Amino acid sequence: MKKHFIKVVLSCTVIAGGLTVSSCSKSSSGSKNTSRATGWKINAKEGGFQYNTDFKEQETAPGLVFVEGGTFTKGKVQDDVMHDWNNTPTSQHVQSFYMDETEVTNVMYLEYLDYLKSVYPPENPKYANIYKGALPDTLVWRNRLGFNETMTNNYLRHPAYAEYPVVGVNWIQATQFAEWRTDRVNEVMLEREGYLSKDAKYQAATGEVQGTFSTEAYLNRPESVYNGQIDSLQGKMKKDSVSTFAKRSSGVIMPEYRLPTETEWEYAAQAQVGSREYNNYRGRKKYPWEGDYTRNGQRVGRGDQLANFKQGKGDYGGIAGWSDDGADITAEVMSYKPNDLGLYDMAGNVAEWVADVYRPIVDDEVSDFNYYRGNIYMKTAIGEDGKVNILRDSIVYDTLPNGKMVAVNLPGEIKMVPVDEEETYLRTNFSSSDNRGYRDGDPGSSRFFNRFSDEEDAANSPKMYDSPKHKVERDSAGNVVRQYDESNTRTSLINDEVRVYKGGSWRDRAYWLDPAQRRYLPQYMATDYIGFRCAMSRVGSKSKTKNKTVRGKKAK
Repeated sequence: MKKHFIKVVLSCTVIAGGLTVSSCSKSSSGSKNTSRATGWKINAKEGGFQYNTDFKEQETAPGLVFVEGGTFTKGKVQDDVMHDWNNTPTSQHVQSFYMDETEVTNVMYLEYLDYLKSVYPPENPKYANIYKGALPDTLVWRNRLGFNETMTNNYLRHPAYAEYPVVGVNWIQATQFAEWRTDRVNEVMLEREGYLSKDAKYQAATGEVQGTFSTEAYLNRPESVYNGQIDSLQGKMKKDSVSTFAKRSSGVIMPEYRLPTETEWEYAAQAQVGSREYNNYRGRKKYPWEGDYTRNGQRVGRGDQLANFKQGKGDYGGIAGWSDDGADITAEVMSYKPNDLGLYDMAGNVAEWVADVYRPIVDDEVSDFNYYRGNIYMKTAIGEDGKVNILRDSIVYDTLPNGKMVAVNLPGEIKMVPVDEEETYLRTNFSSSDNRGYRDGDPGSSRFFNRFSDEEDAANSPKMYDSPKHKVERDSAGNVVRQYDESNTRTSLINDEVRVYKGGSWRDRAYWLDPAQRRYLPQYMATDYIGFRCAMSRVGSKSKTKNKTVRGKKAK
């Protein structure tokens, strides 16, 4: 139970004439529903300031595991046999966060697809590309010299693969799944606390109510949710005129699901909580488990493989029988032991997308706290009426370099625009909206900044990352027009649309199981060996309440 400490103030009165009379009285400001700033009541029935004074700590959202933050060595300190030097060690600190216990599975992703198909029927031409843009690429299983049609036709939808990690999902689709998941979980939270009726989420999913729920739209313009029909879908809290809608200060709304940053993923994979050995602390832990071998050395299960990976040329699982790792392609999640944080398959099975834009060097001179490259700062668009702009019938699509269309904004969501000089003027911590290339590839990062050119052919321009620039657009008839970059002067595949993926997969040798290893792929591409899992930031204390200490004494 959380302790509330009461501050006692002694006030004494001194009377003239040398006679001192002790007139000391105790005044208490410790009531949680009384302001220590003004003495006014908080949460008074008469009105005034409303705040959740009973909030204790963030609860663990569905599917997640708590990861207490701390310091660690990010990067590889084992022998760099590939000599790529793209993961040199740096000391980093990570705030506490939550991460999915397992990779996102086929059945979890199918739930997402089913929701999109119900709320935005693809038969409607206006919605056709919403569902289509979210579909995984099942053709990633094909091999010109291999027979894999069984996986092409069955892996995503057949119940035999329900609890296998979803693959064929590109980085953009993974981030959109996380956004959808945020809204669905917050619907459950608001229903539980009485802000939404029990059938609200199902009425929207089945089409009985037009429109859907958006967390940010609810927080900024709650009357706009469910296409403006939220009045009929409110719960028991509607009886209390003060608490009709939940706010951030209500403590009910969960932070967003998202892809983990590379730093978070690597920290979680190392799971140093299970060992305080000096070498592990300095980054010398080779795998997510203890030891330098991929087979179990304990008495129970001795010799069993600890992860699903490629053991050698033409060997994806070992000889059938006791030495086999139990999988030839991906394996069902939770098939192998979790690491010391309770996270499964942080090595092997599938590699995983993380949030970061790829660069070979981690700039720890600028940041050694929650390091992340990929920030694009946005703000809500304000309409002519002075209110937050909610997208109704207009759906914003983006055509990817491969010609695939994805929905950037869905109906009912808030329109976002880049921050401008109003937010950046005279700031020292950021000066622009897009910071993906900050100090590494943007014009201001180079000593040749005055020679930068805007020409398509960069032969005479010493840009650090001169990647191919393929063009794709749609003509007036909706046909895709592709223009391939045939320049011979390109020097790199790295740009601001290339994302990091971490961890080894069923297609990789043991070398890639090291949590420090990192690779990259354009964010619009997908493979049969990359999946993802979600993360969520922790708000409030670093550790859970039961582990907190107050003035050196453990809290009860």
